[in-house]
Amino acid sequence: MSKAERQSEVEVLTQKLKGSATLYVTDFSGLTVERRRLRAVGARYVVVKNTLAQRALDAGNIKSLDRKLFKGPIGVVLAGDDPLPAAKVLGEFAKQHEKPAVRAGLVDGQQVEPAYIKRLGELPSREVLLGQFAGALNGILYQMVGALEALREKRQAEGSN
Repeated sequence: MSKAERQSEVEVLTQKLKGSATLYVTDFSGLTVERRRLRAVGARYVVVKNTLAQRALDAGNIKSLDRKLFKGPIGVVLAGDDPLPAAKVLGEFAKQHEKPAVRAGLVDGQQVEPAYIKRLGELPSREVLLGQFAGALNGILYQMVGALEALREKRQAEGSN
C-alpha cells in the first residue's frame, strides 16, 4: 500500500469515526455474520490496520480512547448515535460464538470498559422500558385511587355511627 493510499484510507476512516458518536473496539477473527446483523441495526463493522486506526483517531482529535487497545487484529463497530442496538448485537453474537472479545468502547466521548458495553447490550429496548415506566405509573395511580376510596369509605362509616 503506497503512502497516498494509506493517507486516503486514514482520511476516510477519520470521517467515519467523526460521524459516529459511539464506537466499540473488538477483536477481529474473520467474522462476517456479525457485519450483516450490525448493518441491520444501523451500525457498521470496519476492520482496520492498527497504525491507520491510531492515525485516524489522532486526525479526528479523539483522545479519550486508549491507543494501547489497537494491538493485534481489530475491528471497530461504528454504532452511530444510539449505543444500545450495536451493543445488543455484540452481546448476542458473543453468547452464541464466544467472539468477538470487546476490548473497549467510546460512548458520549468517554472510554468505557467491556463490562459496561455488555450491560448496555442487556438493557431492554426503548419500547419495553417505556412500557415498564407506564406500568409503574399506572400502579401508583391505582394505589392512589385505592387510598382515596378507603378514606371515603372510612368517612362514610364514621358518619353513619
